[in-house]
Amino acid sequence: MSEVRYTDQHEWVRVDGDTATVGITKFAAEQLGDVVFVEVPEAGRKVNAGGEAAVVESVKAASEVYAPVGGEVTEGNAALADDPAKVNADPEGDAWFFKMKLADSGEFAKLMTRAQYDEFVKGL
Repeated sequence: MSEVRYTDQHEWVRVDGDTATVGITKFAAEQLGDVVFVEVPEAGRKVNAGGEAAVVESVKAASEVYAPVGGEVTEGNAALADDPAKVNADPEGDAWFFKMKLADSGEFAKLMTRAQYDEFVKGL
């Protein structure tokens, strides 16, 4: 069974076994507005928890997408480069940014649950 956790930078990460799928939250997509460009990392790239991993640009702003956990990227979502608006349509589903091999499950355990993230967002 997969579990999803969240960061204070509005990334989500879903872990299935040792594979982590990363994207941005619906809240982040709403804050950005219409997404016009996405750059995802290449397979084989090593990322550290909190490190820059991808870029998302909207009509309002450009933002870094940070890796919620450390590991090695196994796949970037190439579909986002062709259709960046997917990020607005389904940010916590088909519009994931990258998948990676999880280096340390302890990092995942430190992230916020959905309930904790929802409380965090209420305070913003």
